[in-house]
Amino acid sequence: MPTASITSAVILAAGRGTRLAGHVDDRPKGFLKLGELPIIEESIDRLAMAGIRDVLIVTGHCAGHYEELARRRAGLVRTVHNPRFADSGSMYSLYCARGVIGGAFLLLESDLVYEPRALTQLLDHAAPDAILLSGPTGAGDEVYVEVRDGWLQDMSKRRDALGPGVVGELVGISKISAELYVRMCGIAERAFATSLKYDYETDCLVAAGREQGIACPVIADLVWGEIDDPAHLARARETIYPEVRRRMAAAAGRPAL
Repeated sequence: MPTASITSAVILAAGRGTRLAGHVDDRPKGFLKLGELPIIEESIDRLAMAGIRDVLIVTGHCAGHYEELARRRAGLVRTVHNPRFADSGSMYSLYCARGVIGGAFLLLESDLVYEPRALTQLLDHAAPDAILLSGPTGAGDEVYVEVRDGWLQDMSKRRDALGPGVVGELVGISKISAELYVRMCGIAERAFATSLKYDYETDCLVAAGREQGIACPVIADLVWGEIDDPAHLARARETIYPEVRRRMAAAAGRPAL
């Protein structure tokens, strides 16, 4: 049975996208366009179709773009700002939202291109806490996830640093319960005493997974991509986005445009 209905999502969008210099100098990565809309708006539309009614975007670099988006999509989209975006990691961005997050939520990154079933299958998963994995992508910069009996053990960009239980790659879409979020914030507060550069996934989720179970469902043939550098952008534009559109059209019974 799926967990209780989740109607909120948090999108981490504070990063500067330094590896995409020349492509996003005047705007955040989420405002890259592969089709008619920026990828962040395509993601928001998919979230709404999956039953999400409240999307909180954690902003940083070029925050005004997201603030304008929130004004245009008032009632669905809100923002909260990470004032330390230039010298902090992704967990600090998530920590900045602690005053406005209530209950369970989906957690996404702003630079993702993905099939809608990534959301629906994660929402339908029985575990209250889960991180979505895919099969091998060959995209470069992969984060490999080690699992034991279906539960998170470790993750790393170096596969040889992990044990034999690697079952997939981190997509960047997770289901976070209120209990797990509180635990993550507590772990992060201790880490912040040393540095704000603390990542939500390879650092905090791994640490939290040692204290409570975090499921790792795999969609082996999921089509998805993140856009961190020019090679990722080219892959998304030439391969991933057209295939996502084709699959969405096929699911809807119409020809792909």
